Amino acid sequence: MALSEIENGCPGGEGGESDLIVKACVLGGFSETVETRALISSLPEVHGDPVTSESTTERFLVIMNRYQEQPHLLDPHTEWMLNMILEFVRSEKSPPSLVHLSFKFLYVVCKVRGYKIFMQLLPHEVADVQPVLDLLSRQDPKDSETWETRYMLLLWLSMTCLIPFDLYRLDGHLESDGGKAREPTMDRILAIAKSYLLVSDTPRDAASVLVSKFMTRPDVKQKRLGDFLDWSLTTISQTNDESMRDIMAKLFKHGKRDDLLQYAPTILQCLEQKHLSESSQAMLRRLGVKLIQRLGLTFLKPRLAAWRYQRGSRSLAANLSMSQSTVAAATGTPEVETQEQEEDYDIPEEVETVIEHLLAGLKDKETIVRWSASQGVCSCFQESDNAWHGGCLALAELGRRGLLLPSRLTDVVPLIIKSLTYEEKRGACSVGSNVRDAACYVCWSFARAYEPTELKPFVTQIARAHFAAFQENVGRQGTFPHGIDIVTAADYYAVGNLNNCYLNISVIRELATKALHNLTPQAPDYMATTVVPQLLPMAVGIDLHGRHGAIMACAEITHALYKQGLQTNRYILRTKGFGGELMRPAVCSIIEKLSLSKMPFKNDPVITGWQWLIDDTIKTLHLVSSGVKDAIMVAVVSALTALCEEYYQAEPGQADSQMQGELNYYCLVPLSPQMLTRCGSALALGCLPRFMIQGKLMQILEGLQHMCTVSQKEGSFTEARRDAVGAIAQVCVKAGVCAHGSPDSALCSENVAEVYGALLNSMNDYTTDSRGDVGAWVREAAMTSLMEVTMLVAISAPEILSPDLVKCMMCCLAQQAAEKIDRYRAHAGNIFLSLLHSTEPEVPHIPHREELLSIFPTTTTLNWNAPSQAFQYITQLLGLPQYQRHTLLGLTVSVGGITESTVHFSSQSLFEYLRGIQDNYAALAQFGDTLLTIFRDNLRNERVSIPFLKMLNQMLANSCFEILTTQENHQFCVELLTLCKEFKKTKDISKLRACVAVFCGLIQFQGEVRKKVLSQLLMLLCHSFPVIRKATAGQMYEMLLTYDDVIDPEVLDDVMTLLSDTNCDLATVRTHRNQLCDWLGIPSPRVVAKVTN
Repeated sequence: MALSEIENGCPGGEGGESDLIVKACVLGGFSETVETRALISSLPEVHGDPVTSESTTERFLVIMNRYQEQPHLLDPHTEWMLNMILEFVRSEKSPPSLVHLSFKFLYVVCKVRGYKIFMQLLPHEVADVQPVLDLLSRQDPKDSETWETRYMLLLWLSMTCLIPFDLYRLDGHLESDGGKAREPTMDRILAIAKSYLLVSDTPRDAASVLVSKFMTRPDVKQKRLGDFLDWSLTTISQTNDESMRDIMAKLFKHGKRDDLLQYAPTILQCLEQKHLSESSQAMLRRLGVKLIQRLGLTFLKPRLAAWRYQRGSRSLAANLSMSQSTVAAATGTPEVETQEQEEDYDIPEEVETVIEHLLAGLKDKETIVRWSASQGVCSCFQESDNAWHGGCLALAELGRRGLLLPSRLTDVVPLIIKSLTYEEKRGACSVGSNVRDAACYVCWSFARAYEPTELKPFVTQIARAHFAAFQENVGRQGTFPHGIDIVTAADYYAVGNLNNCYLNISVIRELATKALHNLTPQAPDYMATTVVPQLLPMAVGIDLHGRHGAIMACAEITHALYKQGLQTNRYILRTKGFGGELMRPAVCSIIEKLSLSKMPFKNDPVITGWQWLIDDTIKTLHLVSSGVKDAIMVAVVSALTALCEEYYQAEPGQADSQMQGELNYYCLVPLSPQMLTRCGSALALGCLPRFMIQGKLMQILEGLQHMCTVSQKEGSFTEARRDAVGAIAQVCVKAGVCAHGSPDSALCSENVAEVYGALLNSMNDYTTDSRGDVGAWVREAAMTSLMEVTMLVAISAPEILSPDLVKCMMCCLAQQAAEKIDRYRAHAGNIFLSLLHSTEPEVPHIPHREELLSIFPTTTTLNWNAPSQAFQYITQLLGLPQYQRHTLLGLTVSVGGITESTVHFSSQSLFEYLRGIQDNYAALAQFGDTLLTIFRDNLRNERVSIPFLKMLNQMLANSCFEILTTQENHQFCVELLTLCKEFKKTKDISKLRACVAVFCGLIQFQGEVRKKVLSQLLMLLCHSFPVIRKATAGQMYEMLLTYDDVIDPEVLDDVMTLLSDTNCDLATVRTHRNQLCDWLGIPSPRVVAKVTN
């Protein structure tokens, strides 16, 4: 767990600030997979021992509870945990203690993730209904030790109730083995639900979920709804049961009005007698308001007011032109009045009671109660934020649904304007943001409900609302002065983009520090003499947010004043307390701005404090939340760059030796176990100015190379490797190139191979985790760094670039340009062409330069993101010997991938190339050797081997090796068969399926190799996996239809009949297989006895 704990304090002196500890907990992912699997797997061993069972459960609880605040991190792992546990539950050999312990583990996961999400993963097939129902029937509702079992079974039963056909089909013959009548499934479920609704423990909540899903089924609603409601009312009248009201509210939410209207008056009368508004339980009051509101909606027919705003064109211009046409067109017509009269109907008396209860709910002290009440009726305002909030929500709902007459706008709008600025101080804080947001909701809803002429008198007032409401009004009403101009300059996305909001439209944001920077040139004297003195006391004040804003503002104003050339006093901001994620980037910003302003702090002790802050921030990056870590790293890097440039030069261009020695810390960080600390150190090394690198280049490069290689072996720290690869290029560019220079001061002939080696190794980073191919981040950074370093060397000292280095670089770029991910293929392709087409400088020793320029002329405009364009060019590199292996390796994962467009165009281009060399035996043989080399090198590499088999199957199916099949026992087929046989013991279904397809394709080769292929297929016919046996039989069936020279026509029908019969047990299949061996002339496989010592 990443835990941030940063102490704030200002010790000593008067008015010292007391220590303040700010803690933030952020997790990056579920990191206890191995331990969790071990705990679940140990359940069969520990269930019988109470001590061991309890300790195992407690450890599982500790692990799961860590994710209470971020339960979504469990999503990729919840399914396998559920499947492992359900195996114990479903096993007939599991004793009751193991079943209860398994359900206890399930409940822990369900509690952390939330039942609404978790229950969707529970099996809910027809076959699950009776087992779950039977298991639940055997439970003791009074057993306090096994309540988790009952809770999870009720949730499971609620999911199985969703089967989409009548439950009577599950009953069959309603007679048991003893001849007694058996209870129907519908009645059994209802009886269990009722019994658990009356218990006092947690399973009651699960029973509520069960009933809400079960009673709304069409078949259950028709037969049992009335009786269930009568039973529920009887129970409510006798108790204050919370779950019963929840069930009733859910039923009236999901049920149809016509079905429930006959029961509504009786239910309302029962609720009145209970006086729910006087209950001390907030949840009970909320459920009561929710149920009463839905009863009211059941009493009323759906109706739209005729005077409501009529939606016209979707075009903003059309709406504006329509609103400016004539006012006379907006007046009422006799037809509208007639329509209103025709829509009048008698309002049930019960609606008055409903509104009375909802009005009382609007004044409730709990927000959840007010929100439920606000959706039903208007409010009465009182001088408290609760009543204001509820009233605004009710007004918004009335306006949105067309229930607030236009004549009342003169009374309503002044209250809304007051709500827009509502704020009430309470001690050291203030309340009212919820009221202001609700008022904006009112403005937004009014724009959708009224005609422009009705809102025109209130335009100036409504324009004060938040921007979403303002934009809605401008677009729909068309009467706001300069509305379009304002929306264009400050549209929703411009305001939503913080940088744009603060920098480009800063005059509308009072406290934006970037805006203060922009305003300073307009009034520099005022900023220096008035604003800065007011900000300084705030910078050391007690309010964290005030300190943050004041420090940022001081930094921006100081930098702006420096630009104006004014004489600035020396303001020493002694900021001892850092508010973690908020204060550290702010203080880094002021370090940067004061350094850029050339403040006279050289050799001042404050510089040591600044450097300590930067180092400490890098050390503790892993303690900050993920949402702000990038911003903090950017602030740290900017601060360190400016600090070094201004204060770490003993002489111009010469580093202070003492401060330069501090670089050892950043170079040793690759040993840190924290990924973000490694990232920060890599970025810090990359931002150092040239004079700080002089004499330390090899030490810096070794640290960055170590960060790339060590973390790659560990399989983690991907972001650190990405930043380290980028830092290598930055350091080399700043150090410069000197062919015969010192390796500690410049990139030269002695260290260039090490630099290229680190970057080229990073091009093979294919690390994957739950986020996907994260190694692509490293590969992308490596490609960019290679281009930057290569262009730098080509300009200054091209002689240190050896042909081998350039060849490896171009081949790796060609491989990346042939792979499946569009973004990285485009990045590699563009860099490949940039290096090829570069003339000033020209990159030396590019293999096959002339042939490449004929394929990619300098006038080529190629969209590498589009598979339809990219692959028709990249496959032409297969004809160049030095590029063939790497290009084919990249094409392998594209042709054998799963993205339809990529597979289609890559395979199409590959087959087009192969058709072009069909008459060239030497070229085709060379291509086959390259294929075998790739297969041999990646035999254990799942990323390549499976796509390779899929690609090879397509090649064989398209007769790409027809010229080789005419020779008996061709070496290509023999070696390919030998390599494929390596997979016969694998448990990977997809790999076995691909092997079967390849074997069937190899049958076209002549000679003894054909019998060996048939032998492998016949062995797979008796594979232990039924799915492989079935796939092999199907593929062989198609193979024999395609290649008619494989088997004697006299026995062809018999062979086909046997291959069609795949629904047999393994013993029968072996008999059939041996018969096939006789017909095909293949020796029957024999079981090899294991040799024991």
